[in-house]
Amino acid sequence: MRLFSAPQLNPASETGWRKRWFDIIHRHDTRPSRNFDLLLVYAIVTSVAVVMLDSVQRIHQAWATWFYMVEWAFTVLFTAEYALRLAVVRRPLRYALSIWGIIDLLSILPTYLSVFVPGAQSLLVVRALRILRVFRILKLTRYIEESGLLLQALWRSRRKVLLFLSMVVTIAIIAGALMYVVEGPGHGFNSIPASMYWAVVTMATVGFGDIVPQTTLGRFITSVLILIGYSIIAVPTGIYTAELASGMRRAEAEAERHRHDNRGCPACGHEGHEPAARFCNRCGHGLPEPMDP
Repeated sequence: MRLFSAPQLNPASETGWRKRWFDIIHRHDTRPSRNFDLLLVYAIVTSVAVVMLDSVQRIHQAWATWFYMVEWAFTVLFTAEYALRLAVVRRPLRYALSIWGIIDLLSILPTYLSVFVPGAQSLLVVRALRILRVFRILKLTRYIEESGLLLQALWRSRRKVLLFLSMVVTIAIIAGALMYVVEGPGHGFNSIPASMYWAVVTMATVGFGDIVPQTTLGRFITSVLILIGYSIIAVPTGIYTAELASGMRRAEAEAERHRHDNRGCPACGHEGHEPAARFCNRCGHGLPEPMDP
């Protein structure tokens, strides 16, 4: 499972300016592409910083005009980047509907909406989503891909987790009903749903203090509920950890089965042989001895 993975794109043409710009924009292993990535990172971080600073009223009042000009400059820059990304791929609609294409569109759309729709300026915080591109540009995709193990473990343990959550809801309903009867509206327990909110906060050991029991029986129920919260808070963690460990063991076993060495065949140049292989699995030529790790 891969999260936020880029779509499999192909250049619009194998030669010409589209191919050249496709390599610069969508690849990250050449000097021009790395410089483009760094420029984009600087622009993303700076634009997000501008949006954050503009939300501070004191700074906004002093620099409103400057922030407005800078915002439009970044919008024009990101619009040109978005249009260029669509122009250099063979199937622009596929990129436009991908997660990165949608993020690109959301990063420029609020500024244009602010011209036609009053109050749309507040949507500029959507540009913070562009920070997600830093993970792709900085080649951190292996961390994103490995997060698939976390989601898979969560999905495999969904039945146990749902059973646990149903038990928590049941306890919250019972405790909320009891506290509504014992404490009543006079002590802040105005309804069973409000009492259930108190029960959840108490079991989570957060204790906001907005609703506090006053009677002796209510405090006793609170103490019991706190102990229950401490005892059950580790249950979903244990379930999830067990599934995650199992998934990691399966992933390591699968990787071990598919592990190859990098010895190239002297005759045909084929690589990817098994570590114990002595002959090429394509042409049959003898392979060099494996190097010691």
